[in-house]
Amino acid sequence: MKLSPTIQHWRKKLTQAVTGRLGQSRRPMHNPSNCTPTPICRILIIRPNHRLGNTLLITPVVAEMQQLFPNATVDLFVKGGIAKEVFREYPQVDRILALPKKHFKALGTYLWTWIRLRMHSYDLVINTVSHSSSGRLATAWARGTYKWYGDRNERLHAIRYQLIPHMAHGLVMDFRTFWIPQVLFMTPRPLPLMDLKLSVAEKNMGKAILASLVPSGKKTIALFTFATGTKCYTPEWWIPFYQRLQTEFPDHQFIEILPAENVSQIDFSAPTLYSKSIREMAAVIANCSLFIGADSGVMHLASATLTPTVGLFQVTDPSVYGPYGNHSFAADTRVMTTETLLEQIHQTLHLIDRENANRIWPKVA
Repeated sequence: MKLSPTIQHWRKKLTQAVTGRLGQSRRPMHNPSNCTPTPICRILIIRPNHRLGNTLLITPVVAEMQQLFPNATVDLFVKGGIAKEVFREYPQVDRILALPKKHFKALGTYLWTWIRLRMHSYDLVINTVSHSSSGRLATAWARGTYKWYGDRNERLHAIRYQLIPHMAHGLVMDFRTFWIPQVLFMTPRPLPLMDLKLSVAEKNMGKAILASLVPSGKKTIALFTFATGTKCYTPEWWIPFYQRLQTEFPDHQFIEILPAENVSQIDFSAPTLYSKSIREMAAVIANCSLFIGADSGVMHLASATLTPTVGLFQVTDPSVYGPYGNHSFAADTRVMTTETLLEQIHQTLHLIDRENANRIWPKVA
């Protein structure tokens, strides 16, 4: 039985009120003259959410764990089956404990997953979203020497940094300041990017699929015209925008990545890729010069292929959910005109072309 939006809203409010003060973070006491963390061998990262985008947004903190604790293994407490695909090429990820998406229909599996969570001890337990009720419950339930509930130390941030709102950036920076407060006074390391870690074989497969859709050897821009709810732009917006893209970038060809719903906001006027495999979709996007799409899981997927990504935002906050790295940028179309957006795309493609021209490619024997 599906609960009404009103009941879901008040249920969320109630559970957040109950769990909001649950648990207290614990970290080792560091010697101010020695900022080397206590050796950590087994880590649990908690994000019980089934959405693709939310799962991809924790890839930077998994990468951060590998940087801080190179000999540690990482377990994940998640929801649904998408994490197995996202973290397939992460060698440090060991167990993935996945709650069923619909726990009332799989109550036995749901309860057994919570029992399994208690069966192992961890050196460090990390809750990735501080306001997540199930995340805080899982952090409290798990056995761990040190625990972080995802809470931000506002006082420490005020010493040196402005608050970092982005979900992926903020999570990593918040953990750094929790684990080693002295990090605020050190030279900051680069923040990890979202990364699906596509293999060479997967990229080659994507190249072959792309060549079957459009002529090979020509630069390609991938479009994803769908999104959920009010984040989805209408055909009245997409069709003229696509026509402008074709006019502005005649040396590029276009493909459209289709959603599971198999719909198109540009009336299927570009060659299309429909796939139920997120890694296959990602492999094709990885062979494109640019990706353009509204705020969605597929937008985050494109960013995680390290392809320059343009995220279109008209509802959600681009500073929190926008793509980043590799010349990616978020366009808030509530304030940015189409002309400005096209000019920024021009600049991005120019930078990419210039970097590719200056890149020293390995010699082929």
